[in-house]
Amino acid sequence: MAWTERVQSDNPCVMPLTLYNTLTRRKEPFEPLDPKQVRLYVCGPTVYDRAHIGNGRANVVFDVLYRLLRDTYGRDHVRYVRNITDIDDKINAAACKNGEPIGALTARTAAAFHEDMAALGTLPPDIEPRATDYIPQMIAMIERLIANGHAYVAEGPPISCCGSRPTRNCRDGTVPGDAAGRAGISSARR
Repeated sequence: MAWTERVQSDNPCVMPLTLYNTLTRRKEPFEPLDPKQVRLYVCGPTVYDRAHIGNGRANVVFDVLYRLLRDTYGRDHVRYVRNITDIDDKINAAACKNGEPIGALTARTAAAFHEDMAALGTLPPDIEPRATDYIPQMIAMIERLIANGHAYVAEGPPISCCGSRPTRNCRDGTVPGDAAGRAGISSARR
């Protein structure tokens, strides 16, 4: 059955997929931007230590979603990307504590992560980029965000400025235009 027939089926057993949108804070019907190429991007682990229950839980949840999307739209019409964060203060501290090079630590813990996720029966992503392979692109994106008024530099790293797009809500609970939101303070910390 073609993807259009599966998605537009009159079969009462085929239920529409409804997901919680953290941006609008509502459950909404899932409508891919392109049903012929559904894209799923998932933040992967920061590889400084063995996987923990939170890593496992997140991967099982997204594995279920990945399988559902593949079943709904067809295996060849879904692309699952999960990154590996292999540059971070926690990684630097762990490598220093262990007396090993950062690359050795991240290679070892990423391999252990893959073994653990395979033991849980989750499918690997189609693509798994490492943060260190995209540093120039990240810097360029941050510079564009700052230049376009969507982020600013305070003491420390750049902060996203949700108020620059008044039609959108911030995922952290801040309200666009709110002084605390512009300062990067979430409502949970106010």
